[in-house]
Amino acid sequence: MTNPARPIQRLAVVTCMDARIDPARLLGLEPGDAHVLRNAGGAITADVRRSLVISQRLLGTREIKIIRHTGCGMLGLDEALRDDLAAEVGEHTDWQVHGFDDLEGDLLAALAELRADPFLLHTDEIHGYVYDVEKTGQLIEVGKPGDLAAAS
Repeated sequence: MTNPARPIQRLAVVTCMDARIDPARLLGLEPGDAHVLRNAGGAITADVRRSLVISQRLLGTREIKIIRHTGCGMLGLDEALRDDLAAEVGEHTDWQVHGFDDLEGDLLAALAELRADPFLLHTDEIHGYVYDVEKTGQLIEVGKPGDLAAAS
């Protein structure tokens, strides 16, 4: 009997928590197919990296898909939010905002960060996508592994 926590497709997905994104529908997934990690902006945080390492090393995933999207609320948001919260509440957060100004540029940086992570396996199977949530509904791959090597 296989471990039910092991994703059938050996896939981990990192995406935004935006309610308009349905990773199962976008990728044709069924329950048990993949680990799906969601946070504001689909940011590559320390906790996301920790979860991906556990997903790969203990639960057998091999491919990682990062899905960002158009119209993301994290676009244009910066660390000033933390200052505003500190002024309001009287203490500082223990987390970063992880906002960005360039959707594709930030996705490319996230791909590079994961591909360079020494604790992740199969870094050639890390893919990035932009989901056009506002117009076309298309999922477009960006930053393929060969593309990044050629640009370096």
